[in-house]
Amino acid sequence: MPALPAPRSDPPNVLLLADQPQSARAARDFVREYVENHVPDASTDHIDMCLLVASELVTNSIRYGTEPGDLVRLVLDADDARTRVEVHDSVRRRPRTRPESARRDRGRGLLILDALCPDRWGVSDRPMGKAVWAEVKAT
Repeated sequence: MPALPAPRSDPPNVLLLADQPQSARAARDFVREYVENHVPDASTDHIDMCLLVASELVTNSIRYGTEPGDLVRLVLDADDARTRVEVHDSVRRRPRTRPESARRDRGRGLLILDALCPDRWGVSDRPMGKAVWAEVKAT
């Protein structure tokens, strides 16, 4: 009788996060493990960009897309060409880009997405909220 293949121990592609600031760190840890496992040849630059994108999306979602007690859902998909980072929250209000200002210490997340993922990010409606996504090209 042929041997059965060993069960895969790939990390899952979905992580639920509490609406707390420390969730951004948990998201970065999750993204690093996922990308390193699914795209073993990913460059350090690619991984770092994915971590930054995930951190920005999760932080924005927690700050502007949740009510107290809500969860944020982080969904990943990766292949040799790109890594897709998608964050779901329960608020329908869409993010908007704010003009740059030296007076504010917040409001730069979408500007960062524009710089890292030009024409490769967006917002999709979901039955109970929205999904903000970005695709990081492989480097």
